[in-house]
Amino acid sequence: MESSSATTGAGSRREATRQKLYEAAVTLIAEQGFSATTVDEIAERAGVAKGTVYYNFASKSVLFEELLRHGVGLLTASLKEAAEGAARGGGSAVDALDAMIHAGLEFIARYPAFTQLYVAELWRTNRAWQSTLLVVRGQAVAVVEDVLRGGVESGEFSEEIDIPLTAAALVGMVLVAALDWQAFQPERSLDDVHAALSRLLQGRVSGRS
Repeated sequence: MESSSATTGAGSRREATRQKLYEAAVTLIAEQGFSATTVDEIAERAGVAKGTVYYNFASKSVLFEELLRHGVGLLTASLKEAAEGAARGGGSAVDALDAMIHAGLEFIARYPAFTQLYVAELWRTNRAWQSTLLVVRGQAVAVVEDVLRGGVESGEFSEEIDIPLTAAALVGMVLVAALDWQAFQPERSLDDVHAALSRLLQGRVSGRS
């Protein structure tokens, strides 16, 4: 029992250290770019020894790749939780999509530097972690696809919708709108931004009922 407790404690400490390294890396890379950021700077910002970085990650590239996995994993989990919560409450597929929009905005408001990095990396094709990025991006979009597919099956959505493209468009809408909000309209509240995107989702921008 004591051995098990010690193992759990060590695991928790390592996870806490990795979290500090993630936070340091994402902040520095957002500020000055991946190439300009050094392992020494990451270690200093995280308040750990340089050797600690290499103990947890084989290289700066591996650290960044795992950062992408970690960050997009958190986003995916929040989207899934929002959709499941809407379903448990008896909501429609549109309600689930709306809940995911709100969850996505909350995530971006909490992790703006990570979101900027993620969006920037989506447009690059020469990175060592490109295949990893495609996998984790697919996991996040798949959560939205599942809700759209369920809506089609229930008759709530038209069978003519392109599920993969519509899911990608919804995720992209939230990412771009949220970054614009953070950069150019920071005075707006999260609920205000969500309401605007919700109107788009529900087709109410034309003013017709």
